[in-house]
Amino acid sequence: MDGMNQNAQAVRLPQKSAEPNAVQKIAQAFLSLKWYEIVMCIIMLGISIYYAIFPQEDTPQWLAVINFISGLCGILCVFFTAKANRMNFPFAMVNTTVFMIYLFYFGIWATFWLEAVVYFPLNIISWIKWYQHKDDDDKLLAKSKKLTPAQHVIVAAVIIALTVLVFYALSAFAGNTWMKFAKQFGWNVTVMQWLDSAIFAIGITASILEALRYKEQYNWWLITDVIAVAQYALKRDPVYVTKKSIYLIEAFVGWANWNKLSKKNKTNE
Repeated sequence: MDGMNQNAQAVRLPQKSAEPNAVQKIAQAFLSLKWYEIVMCIIMLGISIYYAIFPQEDTPQWLAVINFISGLCGILCVFFTAKANRMNFPFAMVNTTVFMIYLFYFGIWATFWLEAVVYFPLNIISWIKWYQHKDDDDKLLAKSKKLTPAQHVIVAAVIIALTVLVFYALSAFAGNTWMKFAKQFGWNVTVMQWLDSAIFAIGITASILEALRYKEQYNWWLITDVIAVAQYALKRDPVYVTKKSIYLIEAFVGWANWNKLSKKNKTNE
């Protein structure tokens, strides 16, 4: 009898559920979107489609299609990153690739090298790191950490130093091709080059903080998104103004979400 009871109990033991496949994980990520994020996605989609069909005078048709892909994948990446959901990385890889083409075409060199040398490899590294440190309640999310006061000072110093280094390096090597579109509008090229350098410095630092799962990444994403919105507004690019504006809005959402995760996890792993 004892053997029969043991067999019956063994049969009743719950089976370990299979981990969702890639399609199911992405579907779960989409289902986690809030109503306002869906609205922003629809707005981005509408503007991207319009300008893909009717591109601006300085934008060839093929580049308008690139902009459409970048706009859509970019905001989906930002939405999922704000939730600490690692399903952001497939969209991040596509967005980085197509955005590099756009930046190369217009000679926005600091941001181009930021995407090519920093964002692309860091997407892969971050994907692995987030997978290794999953949230206790939702395995698609990553655990969040926070910087110490001393680390805040180091981060700020690194950004300032990088901005200066990038500005003088590109001034020496890129020459007249750097921010060449600014000349077409009669803007102060030097100011635009400093903004481009700052975006590079902040972007590389915030990306490293993201890979290491520090919530303070969003303090810096907010700053770089403000700069980027101003930059593309001056350029009068409706697709990228919309995209970067959505990035800015979602940065506030990400800041709040990562703060909650940091308080809940209380980890330095």
